[in-house]
Amino acid sequence: MEALLVGRLPKGKDWRYEPKWDGFRCLAYKRGHTIALRSKSSKPLERYFPDIVRVLEKLAATNFVLDGELLVKGESGYSFSDLQMRLHPAGTRVHMLAQKQPATFVLFDILETEKGANLMALPLSKRRRFVEQFWKKYCTKEQAIKLSPQTDSMSEAMKWLHSPGWYIDGIVAKKGTDVYVPGARVMQKYKRIRTADCVVGGFRYGTDSNEVGSLLLGLYDNAGRLNHVGFTSSIAKSDKPSLTKKLEQLIHEPGFTGNAPGAPSRWSTERSAEWKPLLPQIVVEVSFDHVTDHRFRHGTKLVRFRPDKSPRQCTMEQLDNGERKRTSSHLASQAMS
Repeated sequence: MEALLVGRLPKGKDWRYEPKWDGFRCLAYKRGHTIALRSKSSKPLERYFPDIVRVLEKLAATNFVLDGELLVKGESGYSFSDLQMRLHPAGTRVHMLAQKQPATFVLFDILETEKGANLMALPLSKRRRFVEQFWKKYCTKEQAIKLSPQTDSMSEAMKWLHSPGWYIDGIVAKKGTDVYVPGARVMQKYKRIRTADCVVGGFRYGTDSNEVGSLLLGLYDNAGRLNHVGFTSSIAKSDKPSLTKKLEQLIHEPGFTGNAPGAPSRWSTERSAEWKPLLPQIVVEVSFDHVTDHRFRHGTKLVRFRPDKSPRQCTMEQLDNGERKRTSSHLASQAMS
């Protein structure tokens, strides 16, 4: 079951609120001693999370279907970048990462009990009681399995989103009366949208095009280095011809003097990784919803060009409120107790 992005959280006595964790959505199946982990697109994840497989194998329950989120801790909290490192083709690398940075499986729903009862036709309010009972009975001694908090108070949920120590992507709203409908966007998710002024340090051409496809965004750190922090591709089609000419006149190395766009990965082609460096003269304002490891977690939306803004005014400090300081101990003791 999925969530629809909304501009505001719904209100009402039937609504329940949960943190929106920034990880990999996962369904965990157990049949006897066999464990299966499936992504939102039904792809197998067991080989990438052998540590979670081992923990689930050890549970006294020999049958279940659980719905939750896979997370990995970085230096200062749960990190999506560190989580992505698990998707590596080399098994030795995956096992090394599993030992160095063990994953966490955060539970928020249960679809089948240890006795084989299918719960999908039950309302969320009843499924929640089942998942709480399951976690208390089988998982309290396993540090790798946490229970995601839930509240019927919108104000409490918003405190999660705005308070230091909570590293979440947003808030998910679920109706207590809703049954579980696979593939349907029955739930609602809310993200806090913010803006930042960024330097355009480079650009990429569009696929099979001689016009700009995306702008590469940068921010200056305290040492005066321009670091790549993300991209925006929401450029109006009518603006692309003139913008492309302007960008091509500014092509000049190095573009970024700190962290730069990476080389091709196994998810990108050589063409998609190519980029043109620019003189740091263009400033744009972009909107974003989440920051991870000093980078925009998703693509941003172009709000406007800022000819009135000096590039040197575009600093990393703008992300301080986007990437709130967080501690794993706070999450473990308060968010999932």
